[in-house]
Amino acid sequence: MSAEAKFRVFVATRFLAEVEAAFDDAFDATFATDEAAPLDELARLVSSGARFDVVLFSLNVRMGAEEIAALPEDVVALATYSVGTDHIDFEAAAARSLAVFNTPRVLADSVAEDAIFLMLAGARRATESIDLIRERRWADWTPKQLVGVQLSGRTLGILGMGDIGQRIATRAQALGMHIAYHNRRPVEEGDGRGFGFRETPEALVADSDVLMIACPSTPETRGSVNAALLAHARADLIVVNIARGDIVEDDDLIAALESGRIRGAALDVFAGEPEVDERYFALPNVFMVPHIGSSTIEARLGMGRILVEGLTAWRAGEAPANRAA
Repeated sequence: MSAEAKFRVFVATRFLAEVEAAFDDAFDATFATDEAAPLDELARLVSSGARFDVVLFSLNVRMGAEEIAALPEDVVALATYSVGTDHIDFEAAAARSLAVFNTPRVLADSVAEDAIFLMLAGARRATESIDLIRERRWADWTPKQLVGVQLSGRTLGILGMGDIGQRIATRAQALGMHIAYHNRRPVEEGDGRGFGFRETPEALVADSDVLMIACPSTPETRGSVNAALLAHARADLIVVNIARGDIVEDDDLIAALESGRIRGAALDVFAGEPEVDERYFALPNVFMVPHIGSSTIEARLGMGRILVEGLTAWRAGEAPANRAA
């Protein structure tokens, strides 16, 4: 490939037209037409003589060891249209000497706004309210109808105080909430933001009215929101998950919700999504949305832009900030 040539990119996931136009302009792009099995389509194209330098995809395409081993030999990089990278086997990528790029920071504000939306929905009994009015069962206003809780003056406990967690915290402070958090290490407090570090997840849960799950999915965090952790919860705790579904043990969260051990939950992500544990649908104290944290036009365009910029910079010999490996 000449110095002037563009990266030959196989785009395995379909995106907004504006995003695809940006990829088409920046790269020699081939877009998958078989959305159910894009990597099979990639293999067919290569067998017909096509060559690719980069595979660009999102959370719907798993890049495990088997998938990476089967990639065409010309491929030098993987680019995921996501912040999360738990669908990529980094050891397998390293074995193939593949660079990996993702989309940090550009979707953080959208996810933080979604987190506040979920927290408010959990506090104000949104599922019951929506059902009442949409099913046309609302008879009249009464002082006892769907009484929720006020968030001002309460404590938001954030599990995972990275960029997104900190943006959630500043928004929650504007609502008058106190902020506690647990992280692998304390964040810098030089600007006087007033975030209260807790040494353990158990201490965080014990001090929280709302538990916001904002940590990455790792071997250490998967299944960590479980019965043992929830045993430390206050009776009116609301659990909010905007991270990854596998951080929560569904059996344990559902048991706590069914028994009234905690007040409620608001969930944007689920283990095994798009499949959702059927028991959640029977719980009026659970508010659910289908993984919409980054679903804003601003985030979607920004995610495309950072991949274009990162791959272009790397092609020029630079070290882009969104290179994950």
